[in-house]
Amino acid sequence: MAFGLEAIDWAAPWLSPWRGAGERVAQGVDAGQTVAQALNAQGMAPVRFIPQNELPSGTAYEQHIFDTGGVPTRDGLHDFFNGLCWMHFPLAKQKLNRLQAEQIAQTGIQPVRGPARDALTVFDENAALLIAPDALWDALAAKDWARLFGPLRPMWAEATLILFGHALLEKLVYPRKPITAHVFRAQAATNSIADLDAWLAGALSAPMLAAKPFAHLPVLGVPGWWPDNTLPGFYEDTSVFRPLRPSA
Repeated sequence: MAFGLEAIDWAAPWLSPWRGAGERVAQGVDAGQTVAQALNAQGMAPVRFIPQNELPSGTAYEQHIFDTGGVPTRDGLHDFFNGLCWMHFPLAKQKLNRLQAEQIAQTGIQPVRGPARDALTVFDENAALLIAPDALWDALAAKDWARLFGPLRPMWAEATLILFGHALLEKLVYPRKPITAHVFRAQAATNSIADLDAWLAGALSAPMLAAKPFAHLPVLGVPGWWPDNTLPGFYEDTSVFRPLRPSA
């Protein structure tokens, strides 16, 4: 199988929501399809996946998607997971794309993205969605790792963490302790992907994301996600589980 698809461990707990469609798309690629063809064959996304070389020179990737409904797609893990996200979160991905196109219309294509467009990109690439009790969220936001993974550890059974960012999913094909998500607290009525998608599409806005409403979570610290996080001292590694910076 090409470009690392064979390295994906579909039994990994963070891939549970993605496994069914992901394995089918991977099988299509293994049978000789491009990633774009294999994604299109599923018929689950509101966009078409097109070869990367159909993106006109000088046209912004996000603008092309907004104008044509065609997502330029390369044969690689990054675009493979992006396609899966379009399949599972169609409403939220469309909302993100619309917000990105609005930012481009306002500011044009600049060498450095502004805060709103930068935040939209961070969300698209590296976000995770957390439905959790207040105590768990508060400890995460405060980077109170000792409490979050000590006394509150049993509370993780009441929480749902869904990875959204396709770059985050790509990185976790080769798991490393420092891999960190930008966590966004979700308030959906249930933890189903469809409900999360609908809620997220309504919640996202450029000003809200520009305010950086994220908490940072090294995802392999989630109980049940990585065997080593049961070992003594795992969470004491301050190069990964960093303390909260004092406010200025």
